[in-house]
Amino acid sequence: MARPAGQGIGESVEFRSAGLTLHGTVTAPAGAAGRRPGIVLVHGSGPEKRAKYQAEVQAMARAGFVVLSYDKRTTGYSLTQRSYAQLAEDALAGVRLLSRRADVDPHKIGLWGFSEGGWVAPLAASRSTQVSYVVLIGASGVSPARQSAWYLENKLRHEGVAGSLLQTIPVTGTRFLRDAGLLPEADYDPLPVLRRLRQPVLAMWGNDQQSPPAESASAIEKALRDGGNTDVTLRFFSHADHKLHASPDGFQRGKQLTPGYVATMASWVAGSGHRTSDALPRQVRQSHALAPLPGYQSSAAQAAVFLFMVVSFAAYLLGELIRRLRGRPCAPGAGRAPRWLATTGLATALGFLGYFGFVAMTLTPGPVIGNRPVLWLVLQLLTAGTALTTAATALGWWRARASVRGRTHARLGLLGLASAVFVPWALFWGLMTP
Repeated sequence: MARPAGQGIGESVEFRSAGLTLHGTVTAPAGAAGRRPGIVLVHGSGPEKRAKYQAEVQAMARAGFVVLSYDKRTTGYSLTQRSYAQLAEDALAGVRLLSRRADVDPHKIGLWGFSEGGWVAPLAASRSTQVSYVVLIGASGVSPARQSAWYLENKLRHEGVAGSLLQTIPVTGTRFLRDAGLLPEADYDPLPVLRRLRQPVLAMWGNDQQSPPAESASAIEKALRDGGNTDVTLRFFSHADHKLHASPDGFQRGKQLTPGYVATMASWVAGSGHRTSDALPRQVRQSHALAPLPGYQSSAAQAAVFLFMVVSFAAYLLGELIRRLRGRPCAPGAGRAPRWLATTGLATALGFLGYFGFVAMTLTPGPVIGNRPVLWLVLQLLTAGTALTTAATALGWWRARASVRGRTHARLGLLGLASAVFVPWALFWGLMTP
């Protein structure tokens, strides 16, 4: 099959890093002679494969680079475990591979870091004199937790969401996931590494909705200059997304690279491009540091409260079901209100868990009516129902206290305790906030 015009020549390679074999592809310019600048692509978050970066690889090969793109490790990298130091060593193993090639200039091998790679690439470069330059795409100058909260709020606002969910998912949810260990490297501070970096840095952003562009650019430039590195160039592309693909608003993901991006990179590496930075773009919202959860709100405490509520509500309903199956009449003080309390409380707790997981995994709130997600409104109505039936249960229990037996007192007491912890739990997660 004929190769498309300008298509780079790809060669499958393997290389070792920390006892692990990584698989990649080296793509060289078609028909090029002599040594060319080399570049190693350090991918964004997730178990990303090299196939996802073919547009970048081919554009860079056409621009004269010998490009190494490799599949990110899965050993030691997961939802709950990752090490930027380990990923940096993987990138440096790729640099060593390129340095041994006859078609690569060993004095012009750089790292290209996208998104999460924007934290990894500087760390790798700070550890090796073999890296001669660093290119950052959509890099964040703040911690992963702070960046994540900023992005999640942007995404929800873009979906038309207003109200308490803008606090629940981006802020409370991120603090919870960090505390639970589900956001590894959450508090990684990129600035100390940048202060140690001596290589020239080209950092570029689109109309970025995932990493705060103006804030990150300012922080990255200041850290580099504070460390004595003045060779830093900042460029911005207004009609591009986080990955510098063409996008009208920064949210829609384009397939094509934004015009001028790779050309800017190639001329900068060659030394023919200007080193003057663009003016910082307008950033509507600043990111904010997230305080750690206090002990009484920790993920462990939350899990204990949640489990207690679910078991207590379910136990009451199960007891009522067994009573009905045995044909026994309702005991005094245990009429409809407690059953409704247990039903709405259990539905709210389990429904919230499902909805939180859904939003966290899909980054979408579901159908929205009047700036409120429909499913969130349902959960808030169930919360209100739980609060009302709690009051009704307490009143009925008080009125019938003289005729209530000891076992029924115990069952209602457990239900009352579950509803008592339900209120602060619901307040913490914004279920009782407009």
